[in-house]
Amino acid sequence: MRKDVFNQLKLIKEDISVLNKSELARRFNCDRRTVDKYLNGTNAESRKPRDIKSKIDDFKEIIIDKVDNWGSNSMAVFKFIQKKGYDGGYHTVNNFIQNHKKEEIKKATIRFDTSPGLQAQVDWKESITIISRQGEIFEVNIFLMVLGYSRLKYLKLTVDRTQKTLFECLFQGFKYFGGVPKEILFDNMSTVVDRSKTTFKNVTINQDFKYFSIDAGFEVITCRPYRPETKGKVETLAKLVDRLTPYNEEFDSFDELENIVEVFNYEINNEISQATYEVPFIRFLKEKEYLNPLPPMDILLSYFHHEKEYKVSKESMIRYKGKKYSVPTSYIGKYLTVSEKDSELYIYYTKDLIACHKISEKILHYKIDHAKEILKSDALKHYSDEDIENFIEQNLKNMDIFLEE
Repeated sequence: MRKDVFNQLKLIKEDISVLNKSELARRFNCDRRTVDKYLNGTNAESRKPRDIKSKIDDFKEIIIDKVDNWGSNSMAVFKFIQKKGYDGGYHTVNNFIQNHKKEEIKKATIRFDTSPGLQAQVDWKESITIISRQGEIFEVNIFLMVLGYSRLKYLKLTVDRTQKTLFECLFQGFKYFGGVPKEILFDNMSTVVDRSKTTFKNVTINQDFKYFSIDAGFEVITCRPYRPETKGKVETLAKLVDRLTPYNEEFDSFDELENIVEVFNYEINNEISQATYEVPFIRFLKEKEYLNPLPPMDILLSYFHHEKEYKVSKESMIRYKGKKYSVPTSYIGKYLTVSEKDSELYIYYTKDLIACHKISEKILHYKIDHAKEILKSDALKHYSDEDIENFIEQNLKNMDIFLEE
């Protein structure tokens, strides 16, 4: 390129109209065609670079399909396309895949700032180990549901992560929020998706969960490939674990641990969110009116609530929520069901009501008639009825026992 010709023509471009191409060629001591070329805009600055075809170009669609739809790694894809005729290097394939994933992450990473009532996200903190005062090891999980707009959170302590537990957690979350978001975003957990029919990018929802979502009135959204964890959720769960660690050897029962989590839930909903710079409870006042109304809750209850059976021990008692309740001795070894209503516990054998106890903080709950039966059948079996009544009056009533007529 004759840069001198090109630069001079730029300097005198306003006066070029008065000069002909032959005159310009004489001035620059060049061929007339050179002047003509530069005047018509054909120069190095406007020249398009040559397209250099890479060895990987013919295989890009195959690579993206195997990575996105099937989760294949770089080496697996490299070996596969070699059989298809690729004769380039592994690093070219690996670099292409890594760049592709970065682009997908950029597309997928959208701030979790949705319009009010639109979306919630669900996550678990799994297998947290914490020790009671008695040295009992509790391995627990934390369910978390967070509303997208207000960042109001619902936390629940669980002992497992089964589908029925997930249904119950969602049920309780809807009650806590007083409504249902229009869509809920889940990780690709096995309790939500049908793993046998799901590929890396094409997700099939588990049939039972699909029916539950229809009855509850929300759409199931699953995480896209490459989608990073939502920062707010991770921070909340990390805080939870941090705040639970000081309670090692500071609680006696699962109920107490549940209460600790409930208090933490209240506290974080009263703290300023790092995402919105507002208090979730206050921001929720605006979001609540946009939630879908609660569905008939008995329909949702049917997905997870089945009467649990409690075996009567040799001491003629059943254990319910860490407390013991007496029943007639004729039911020792049998399985009973319970119903809790208005601070009272109703105990049934088949469909027959056999006992009713007031619920209290006491560990042991005896009906006096049951206590008489139990003592007469075991420890005081050689005593008269009057002696047993005196024993109850002088001993049991002074013990840390809830005793009822």
